[in-house]
Amino acid sequence: MLDVKAHAALAAAQGLCQAPNLSISLQERRTDTTRYMIRYMMHRTRFSLVTFVMLMGCNPSLQLDPMITNQESGSTTHFIGISPVDETVVWISGTDGTFGRTLDGGQTWKIGTVPGADSLQFRDVHGVDSETAYLLSIGSGVQSRIYKTEDGGQHWALQFTNTEPAVFFDCIGFWDAQSGLAFSDSFEGRFYIITTRDGGTTWERISAESLPAARSGEGSFAASGHCLTVGGDSAAWIGTGANEKGPARVLRTTDRGQSWTYADTPIPGGPVSGITSVAVASETQITVLGGDVTDMESRAVNIAMSRDGGDTWVAAGRSSFPGPVYGASYVPGAPLPTLVAVGPEGLGFAVNDGASWTTLSTENYWSVAFASNRVGWAIGPEGRITRISLYR
Repeated sequence: MLDVKAHAALAAAQGLCQAPNLSISLQERRTDTTRYMIRYMMHRTRFSLVTFVMLMGCNPSLQLDPMITNQESGSTTHFIGISPVDETVVWISGTDGTFGRTLDGGQTWKIGTVPGADSLQFRDVHGVDSETAYLLSIGSGVQSRIYKTEDGGQHWALQFTNTEPAVFFDCIGFWDAQSGLAFSDSFEGRFYIITTRDGGTTWERISAESLPAARSGEGSFAASGHCLTVGGDSAAWIGTGANEKGPARVLRTTDRGQSWTYADTPIPGGPVSGITSVAVASETQITVLGGDVTDMESRAVNIAMSRDGGDTWVAAGRSSFPGPVYGASYVPGAPLPTLVAVGPEGLGFAVNDGASWTTLSTENYWSVAFASNRVGWAIGPEGRITRISLYR
């Protein structure tokens, strides 16, 4: 028998799922490519009763059918940054000056090295199209750089080199092919953010006075390139941490960086703790994830959610795998909000705003991103690239 809350959830789900082509498959199958199905949702994967009822309230056309497939990169590079352009074109980046690109959805990958940059760690990448992409390298002083290619990686132009010895860039993001920003750890008590409006030809620092004062040591973590995420035409969110005291917080702009606000989150800060990833479902629904980036056995809460664009935040549990989350992404166009997270201890997803999770892998991953509701990719050490399909 269903209790009153479950009946209410069913009614809500039936209203939510009136649109055609929405359903969830509960059967389990396995193939040679390692297919993980939702099995015994009430007992095996810790789905809540309310979630189960909500999912069963949907139509039987589009099915939740999780599958992961390892792809051959031909490399042992530690991949960290990823940027799908569409279901066929994906750019990735990593250590030793490495970048990669696929033009066929990952059936084949071309891996290369930026000339003169083999000592750099490209921890973030933004793909514009099949020919154009930006790379951000991390590190203090001149190690933080931005490169751009416009011919599919055959040539790379060095667009920006940091000259401040104490500045350490972490992440980059773009609203369109011409306009973007890059974020550094704090410098002289202020955050350090640069922007471009001409495709990277020039980069200018945002006035320190327009940014909140930084807490002692405050910055971010270059674990996945997800500490900065843009949304819509002019919004962006940056997750912080590494501060000596106080909680991790989120910086927010709605005017392409001209002005900024901030809000504390329930995720603790600390020298090795805070937010590593900002996942944007819409301009109002934002989720931040992270934790202690050195504690691989932690089971502490490491997820917080906002439903008002980042003004206020509530704790939202933790991922199914232990340790920190390094990267996370919402699945665009999913029938229900579907969040995928990765970290050194695994890969998991949730379809109920993070209240309960299903683990798909216990391999080491650092970043994840989706091109559509049908396909995404997770990447990590030893040249690891894994294709993810959640819906069919």
